[in-house]
Amino acid sequence: MHIKRIALALIMFGCVSISNAQEKTKISIIPEPVSMTAGEGSFEVTASTSIEVNGNDSIQKIANEFASKLSAASGLKLPVSGKQNSSSANNKILFTSSTDKTLGTEGYSLTVTPTLVTIASSHAAGAFYAVQTLYQMLPKEINSRTAVTTTKWIIPAATITDYPRFGWRGLMFDVSRHFFTKADVKQFIDQMVPYKYNLLHLHLTDDEGWRIEIKSLPKLTTTGAFRPTRNGKWSNSTNPDPKDPRDYGGFYTQDDIRELVKYASDRFVNILPEIDVPGHSLATVAAYPELSCSNGPHLIFEGKTFMDWPGPIALLDNTLCPANENVYAFLDKVFT
Repeated sequence: MHIKRIALALIMFGCVSISNAQEKTKISIIPEPVSMTAGEGSFEVTASTSIEVNGNDSIQKIANEFASKLSAASGLKLPVSGKQNSSSANNKILFTSSTDKTLGTEGYSLTVTPTLVTIASSHAAGAFYAVQTLYQMLPKEINSRTAVTTTKWIIPAATITDYPRFGWRGLMFDVSRHFFTKADVKQFIDQMVPYKYNLLHLHLTDDEGWRIEIKSLPKLTTTGAFRPTRNGKWSNSTNPDPKDPRDYGGFYTQDDIRELVKYASDRFVNILPEIDVPGHSLATVAAYPELSCSNGPHLIFEGKTFMDWPGPIALLDNTLCPANENVYAFLDKVFT
């Protein structure tokens, strides 16, 4: 009987230990931080919470954006102060600088206790990524665009140190085969940011369309950016007819691109533009057929069978001619 009691006590102790361990593993951050230790308790954001910044204007801007998003989701109007007030340590979110060189330009340390949240970084990018981590630690309602008054805005206590393993953290967005509006590209950037991607690989040209304005080569967009509408299964459509209306497509003006570059930069994302050459260039040779090695007609690809594959026979010439000097003059204009 005595042995049974000891065994039962050990089982109960084990269950409590497992329960406590499970409580400390509920914090889920994507991507996983370099190190994360769960603490005791949590920090609750309330109407009395203040945000204080001990940093430059860039970090002040990040703090203001954090307060604005929190306000939209919670209805709480948190004051943001540019001066650190050491006499008021309770219920405060503090942005401060770090001298830890291991954090680099994109790293941060984040410490959450029941009375204080501290974000420390050496550069604005680190503070920005720390805020993305905070968003994941807050209730999911943080992404609401209207105030949710029934939610407690709890941040679990933790100590986190994070910096990227890879300097290039990219996603490709193919806006050529199917056109996506400027607003769509901004939304794609917004969806990259929570996961700390920092490079948008923008696939701007292909057989299905040319998407960037080149003022010295206007046919690239007046002709190369539009094709007939096709619905249904890809690679199962009818062959193009020169008489079909070119009613599907679009392109970005140079001002659009400048706006997207600025929008991305404000979120610590760089844009890598891709001009796909010498193959995948039907939209180009449809606009300027003299750049092809073969006689036309050259019509923008819209989903018909493209190649006899596997095998060497191409049913369609979609390349710029490498033996044509005009091709190199064309590329100089595009890349310039």
